[in-house]
This record gives sequence, structure tokens and C-alpha cells, in this order.
Amino acid sequence: MNFIETIIKRPSMIIVLFAILTLGGFASYRLLSYELMPEFSIPVVTITTVYPGAAPSEVESEVSKKIEDAVSGLDNIDNITTKSLESASLVIVEFKAGTDIDNALDETQRKINNMVSDLPDDAETPSLSKISPSDQPIMQLLATSSLPNEVFYQQVEDRYLPLMQQVPGVAEITMVGGDKREVRVNVNDDKLNYYGISLLQVTQAINQANMEFPTGKVKSSSEQITLKLAGKFSSMDDIRNLVVATPPNGSPIRVKDVATVTDGLADTESISRFNGQNGIGMFIKKQSDANAVEISRLIQERLATIEKENAKDNVHFTIAYDSSTFTLESVEAVTHDLILAVVLVAVVMLLFLHSIRNAIIVMISVPASLVSAFLFMYVMGYSLNLMTLLALSLVIGILVDDSIVVLENIQRHLEMGKNRWQATLDGVKEIGFAAVALTLVIVVVFVPITMVSSIIADLLRQFSLTVAFSTMVSLLVSFTLTPYLTSRIARLEHLNPKNPFHAFLLWFERGLTGLSNWYQRTLVWVIGHKIAFTGILIAIFVATGWVMGLGIIGQEFVAQGDQGKFLLTMKLDKSASLQQNNLTARSIEDYLRKKPEVETIFANVAGASTGMSSTGQGETNRTELTIELAPAEERPNQLPTEKYMIETRKELSERFPGIEFTSSVIGMVNSGGSPIEMILSGDNLDELMKTAGQVADRLKKTPGANDVKVSVEAGNPEVQVNIDREKMAKLGLNIQTVGGLLQNAFAGNDDSKYREGSEDYDIRIMLDAFDRKDPEAVKNITFFSPIANRPVRLAEFADVRLGSGPSLLERKNRRTSVTITGNTLGVGSGTLINTINEDLTKNPLPANVTLSWGGDAKSQSEGFGSLGLAMVAALMLVYFIMVLLYDSFIYPLVVLFSIPVAIIGAMIALALSSSNMSIFAMLGMLMLMGLVMKNAILIVDFANQLKAQGMHYKEAIIHAGEERLRPILMTTIAMVIGMLPIALAAGAGSEWKNSLAWVLIGGLTSSMILTIFLVPMIYYLVDRVREKWGSKQKKKVEELESVPV
Repeated sequence: MNFIETIIKRPSMIIVLFAILTLGGFASYRLLSYELMPEFSIPVVTITTVYPGAAPSEVESEVSKKIEDAVSGLDNIDNITTKSLESASLVIVEFKAGTDIDNALDETQRKINNMVSDLPDDAETPSLSKISPSDQPIMQLLATSSLPNEVFYQQVEDRYLPLMQQVPGVAEITMVGGDKREVRVNVNDDKLNYYGISLLQVTQAINQANMEFPTGKVKSSSEQITLKLAGKFSSMDDIRNLVVATPPNGSPIRVKDVATVTDGLADTESISRFNGQNGIGMFIKKQSDANAVEISRLIQERLATIEKENAKDNVHFTIAYDSSTFTLESVEAVTHDLILAVVLVAVVMLLFLHSIRNAIIVMISVPASLVSAFLFMYVMGYSLNLMTLLALSLVIGILVDDSIVVLENIQRHLEMGKNRWQATLDGVKEIGFAAVALTLVIVVVFVPITMVSSIIADLLRQFSLTVAFSTMVSLLVSFTLTPYLTSRIARLEHLNPKNPFHAFLLWFERGLTGLSNWYQRTLVWVIGHKIAFTGILIAIFVATGWVMGLGIIGQEFVAQGDQGKFLLTMKLDKSASLQQNNLTARSIEDYLRKKPEVETIFANVAGASTGMSSTGQGETNRTELTIELAPAEERPNQLPTEKYMIETRKELSERFPGIEFTSSVIGMVNSGGSPIEMILSGDNLDELMKTAGQVADRLKKTPGANDVKVSVEAGNPEVQVNIDREKMAKLGLNIQTVGGLLQNAFAGNDDSKYREGSEDYDIRIMLDAFDRKDPEAVKNITFFSPIANRPVRLAEFADVRLGSGPSLLERKNRRTSVTITGNTLGVGSGTLINTINEDLTKNPLPANVTLSWGGDAKSQSEGFGSLGLAMVAALMLVYFIMVLLYDSFIYPLVVLFSIPVAIIGAMIALALSSSNMSIFAMLGMLMLMGLVMKNAILIVDFANQLKAQGMHYKEAIIHAGEERLRPILMTTIAMVIGMLPIALAAGAGSEWKNSLAWVLIGGLTSSMILTIFLVPMIYYLVDRVREKWGSKQKKKVEELESVPV
């Protein structure tokens, strides 16, 4: 008893199996989390070091280069990029694809631990972190209250922030803006000179006096009591009355004699504002494996509780941005596409199969496969994200493939007069081999993706395995549930012309019959006019290649995805103050908020950038505005976000001259780089900056280039202090003393804390604001010389002058570098990069300047390369699978001819839909390799069966093409119709799935039209050659057999 006969006679086994899969699938669905994208790791480690008060050149020499040297010996390093800014160093270590990022982080940490003692004493301990898409904030909040600013800040920091950090999955919450309480000791430089003491003496006196010491215990025979020296300040007067110095013949000099002590606020370093209202901004980041939707829900619950408990203080949290909103919209959009695809495929089935009964037999494979896929996803640890749901949507048409082929063949045997039982057995037996081949070639194309080590492979792995598993379940359905149902309920439908629906079906059948007759006649002509048909195909290929050469199809890594949000960055002159920056930013906000299409604006004035490669340090002259727009249909001319952003930026540049505006769309995935990123490396910074300026000027004039800027720019104002080391040594001073005092004077010293109750507040000691506003005052900073035994001015042993220098210094792989970055507008990044390369060919770089690409160019090269290798590997796997199935090396080659003709339709579809060649378009090409061969397999397999029954190969291939035309039309149209909702989708996340669906639709369509002629023609040629060659070979063998040994 064979397998199919067992299923028909003893269906309980298969019913139990699918009951388990169905129940497990429904249970798993409830446990699956929602995410926008699959979690994937980027093999990059960042090392951030804060060096307060240091200029970029100092940061580079004292911190960045030392860290570079330490980590350069790590294994599997791809690139090391260093950025030295004022007061901060950022070293980015990129590892080769496939590197275990956790191990790499541990090894990097060990290297840093071994060298941290070589860093300056004032430099903070380096902070290491992995770069991950989860480093992007998933929520932005603004907290407001009627409480005094400093009181509310303390409450947020000490009470509300810890409550939110306790939410499972929250990795980090950064506060921006607000007023922090601080004890200010503002020292008057004139009074220091009058009393003959230095700022360093004041600082040391305060820090050394504000201490507590556990000094032991007082013990007796009956008890012991802890002895503690209480030296902490208990009031402002304690600080004011503290003795700093006592002259030999004078009164003690107290802090109040040289300084003003106030209970005040720290200098404002950043400001947060939402829709014009100031407050405390909070950026919430999640852990790499956490669920953003669940975190958002729990955070909102905590916020509601906090607001309720603090209603008397009018505490309120405004959610300025919540990534879960777009995530759920994307999931809902894909789910809608999936449901629509199921409905459309069901209509196609009803049209071809003539009855609801037969349509149900086929369509049962869809829920059986989809629900089982949920169980698979749960076991694999996947989530309901854009990729897995896209996989389930695209696979709808594929799921009915096997069942269509099986049912159609069973129907053909029913038409021969057989009963249900026999028709089912014979039909499945006849078509079973082809059905297995159909499924295997679809599944094996995804195997290489699961084995490739690259970022893009991590992103696509969940998509690939979900499609593969669902397809395998559909094969199981076609060999179990489909035969079982056909053996019980299948029947031939007799159409009644008086029934309107039946009349329509009869008209449709007549059309199919006419098409079949036309196809049979045309196929005979093609086989008889092989050269003419080959010429037609070559002409089609040439025409397609010519159209592609026109540059109609652009290139890009991935589509950004339109969330209706963009980031507008404004930079004032480098000398601008925070107050000036804030006033300008507010003016721009007020202007933008008058536009009805602008819904919200979150302002981050002088705060740290929210980007993945941020150093965590803000810039006084820089502001980020996160702008959310109304839906596209409510915008002028229904502009997409990117075009609206560019128009707005140009409008602001004209209205607010002197401000540098840059902008970028907030997409679904941030790879950490810009669409255009050119890294120029060399040994001479001046030459690099000159060359970069020239390249940037030409790039700004290139169509499609936008927001072009150079990373390293001169002109950052700075007071340059050049020490005469000999004079300094004669005065008994050293660099550490001089640098420490200058830092104390202008940045402040906050080593000491003032305790009130259970709270600690900084005591900041620095020069009075009046003494810090004039660069000339730097010359008059006094130091106490132990050799001269008197105060000395800085000007006595140093040259102090006002100059300028770069605000950022860069290095790439331990060489000085300058980076040119830019965004794109209206063209794919790959297309623009090709244009730039053409320009560089005409205008070559100097011999000692080298160019390397980062950003999208690097990602695109690696991603396209990985998928290219995967496609070659998939082609080989498919061929080997068919060799095993056919026991032939020749017929699989015939089947492979269906792939080139699919590329024609795929490229035309991309051009007509104005889509770019991206990673997802290439994924569509990879899927096509498996999908388009099914038509060829159906024809070749049936032709082989007919030849085995004694039919001549020419008659066999013509008859096979005619008989398999109907299932080919059914399966192809089902897949194309099932993918149309995805191709035409315009909802959240549609930019990614559109190009993938169009590639599949175009490729399947052209393959269906051309394969049914090309494959039979190649099959005929192969058999004709084999016939002639085989007869000669047979004669030779017979001759050899007659030769005596």
C-alpha cells in the first residue's frame, strides 16, 4: 500500500497531524510579539571617551590615537574610524561580517582596560557599546510641571526616571534640557590677585574640607561606638566662611572674600521643547532583544500612574514620538494585504475550478500553511515583523501551487471516466514527481541566504525561512489533505448555460480553449522556425538591455521608508551662544508650526544627537528638529516626505540666511551612515580639506545630490595657549598644573558635593562669568609659583592668542581623513554614486589622497555581493536537485532556460513602477529563480512521461505544453494576483515590499509568456541532438561488444 493510498484509507493520521499544527499555530500566534523589523546585529563597537575642556587636536593626540593603537591588534577588524571633537573622542571599530559581536566587545574591553592608565588623568573612563538598530530611541517624551524647574528636574531624575528604567526591556533613558540645581562658587579674578592667591588654592580648600571620615570605634568593656569625623558642609555659610589661606601677618582669607557662593542652577547645556512648550526631554532606548511595542505599552501605563499621583503639581508627559505606532500600522497594512491576497487567489481558483467545492479543496492549503507557520516562527524565536508578515503575504499564491497542480491532474483523470478513488491515486502518482520538484526548487533558493554571513543575510533570514517552511507545509497538504478531500468530495462540474455565473464560466472556458488551440499552433511554428524565434528573443533581450542602459532603473541599498517624519538640523556660526541658538530655533519652530501640514515639532537645542554614532556630546550652535507631518493626502500636492523636506529646507535657507540646514528622512532602518559617504585619506590635513572642498563643490552641482557637507571644517574659534616650557619650568610649574587650573577656571570643578537630606548636588567652582567672557582675560589667569613664591600671570610664560581650528578631526584606519557626506533626492544612492565615480574619472584625486566609500555605497556593495553569491549558489543547488530528480544532467539545463526570460519582465516591471534596484528587488530576483522554473518543470516532466509511454519527443513536448498550459496559467495568475495588493500598497512600510512584489509580478508574467515556447523549443533541440548522437554512440558500443577479448 503506497503513501497516497494510506492517506485515503486511513485519514486519521493526517487529521491528527494538522490538528496539532493548527492548535499549536493559533497558540503560538498569541505569544508572538510585534516588531517593525527582525533583530539583527551590526559587527561594530564604539568607544566613547570624554576629555573635558580639551580641543580636538588634544583629544586626538592624547586619547584617540592611544585607543587606536590599543585596539588595532584585535582579530577580524575591517575598519577603524576615529572622530576627535571638543571634549570627546569617538573610536568606531568595524569588524568583518560574521564576527560574534559579543566576543568582539569583550576583547575590545580587555584592550581598553590594559591601556586606560595611559590616558590623561582628566579623561573619563572610556565607554564601550555595540552599534545596533535598537540604539535609535523608540520613544521621545517631554515632561512638564508647575513645580519650580530645579525641583521638577530633581523629581524626574530621582523618582520618575528609575520607575521607567524598571520597565523590562528598557536599556537607557537620556534626559535633555531642564534646570539642575547646583551650588555655584563664582570666583572673582581681581580679588584673587588682590589677596595673592590662585583659583587652584580655592578649589583645593573646598574639596579637601568637604569630607567625612570613619575613623574607627570607641570601645569600652560594655559597648563600642563608631567614631566619625563630620566634615561635610551643612549650609552655604559653611562654604562661605571656609578659610582658603592665612597670610603670615594678616587675617585669614575666606571663600566669601574672593567668591560669591549661591544656591543656584547649573549652566544650561541643552533645551528640549515640543510644539513650542519647554520641558525635560527623554529619549528611551530598548535592549537589543526587547519588544518595542510592549515597552511602549508599559511605559504609557507608568506615565499614566505618575500623572495621576502627581496631579496637584500638574505633572504631564507628552509622547512626541513612539515607534510602536508605525510598527502597528505596518503590521496592520501587511495583514490587510495578506487578507486581500487570499480573497483574490480564491476568486482565481473559483474562476478556473468552476465550483466552490473545488476552490475550497485548493484554498485549504492557505490556512493550513499559514497557521503552521506561526508555530514555526514561535519555535525559531521570530516576531510578527515586516519581513515575516511580508513573507506570509507573498507566499499566498505559492501555497496553492502544489494543490492546483495535483487537483487539476486529478480532474483530468476524472474526465477520463475514473471514479474519485482511482482518479485521485492515478492523478497524484502521475503528477507527484513534478509537485515535489516544484516545491524543492522554490525552497532551495533560500538555503544560501541562511548560510551567508552578512548584515543583510541577518535581515532576510526570517523572510527566507518563513517562505521555505510555509511552502514545505503546502507540499505536505497537496499530498495529504488534497488527495483525502478529492477522494471524498471531488466531482466534475456540469455548467448550465442558463445560470448567469455558469454562462460566464462557459465563456471563460471557450476563451481558454481558444488560447490553448492558438498556443498549440504557435508552438508547432516555433519548433519549426527555431532561428526566427531565437532572433525574436535576442531582440527582446537587446531592447531590454538598451532601456536599462538609459539609467531608468536606479540603485539603492534599501528604500528609506516613509514614516511621515524627518530630521531638520540647523547650525549657526561656530561662535554662537546657546541663547542665540535657542532664540533662532524658536523662530524657525514658530514659522514651521504655522504650516497646517506640520503636526508636531520636537526641538533638541544643543543636546546630543540621537544618531547611532553620536558621541553623546551636544554642540552649542546646533539644533535638531524632529518634524512629523500630516498624512500625505493632507500635504500640498500630496508631496512625499522626502520632497516636502527638501522644499522646506530650501525655503528656510532663503528665509533665515546664514544658517546651515541639513535634513534627512527618518526611515525604518538606520544603517548608521549617509546615502553618500566619501572618505578621503592622506597624510596632510590641509591638502585633504582642500581636495574635499573641491569634490564637495562639484557634488553640490550634481543632480540628485542634497545636503552635501564636509566633516572637517576650519574656522572654529579658539583661544590658543602656546606654553614656553622653559619659562614654565623656571617658575616651578608643569603642564598638568597649568591645564588643570585653566579647566577649573573655564569649565569648572565639580568634584565636591553638597548634601541636603538624601540628595547630593554639585559644587561647581569656576571663575565668575564676567572673567570668562573676554579671551583677553585668559592671559591674566594667575598661578602660584613655588620657586618665585608669588602669583604669576599666564602671559608671563605663554603666548595667548585668538585663532581658529577644526571643530572635528577624523582618522580612517590610522590615517588622517576627511569625510564628504550627502543625501539623495529623486535618485537612488547607487545611481548617484555611479555619477560621482564618472566625475572622479574626469577629475582624478591627487596621488597621495585615497578614496574609500562608506554609508550606502559600502552597505550596497556588501549586500549586493552577498546576494549575488547567494544567487549563484542557489542556481547550483537547483540544478543539482533537478539532476537527482531527473537522473539526468541535460534536462535540468532545459529547465534553467526559464530564468533569463524572467529577468526581462522583472526589469521592465521595475522601470514601469519607478522602483530602484535594491536589496529587496534582488531578493525578488532570487525568489524568481525558484518560482519561474515550475512552468518548465511541469512541461518537461510530462513530456518525459509521454516519451516513456512510447510517444515521439516532438509530439510529446507539443502535447505536454498543451496539457500543462492550464495549470501553468492557474498557478502563475494565482501568484501574480496574490502579489498585486503588495505591489500596489501605499501604507506604512510599503516602500520596501513594492519593489519586491513588482519584480516577482514582472518576472512571473514574462516567464509564463516566453517559457511555454522557449523550453519546448530547447527540449526539442536537446532530444534531436541526443537522438543523432545517441544512435551513433549505440552503434559504437555494439561494435565494441562484438570485439573478442
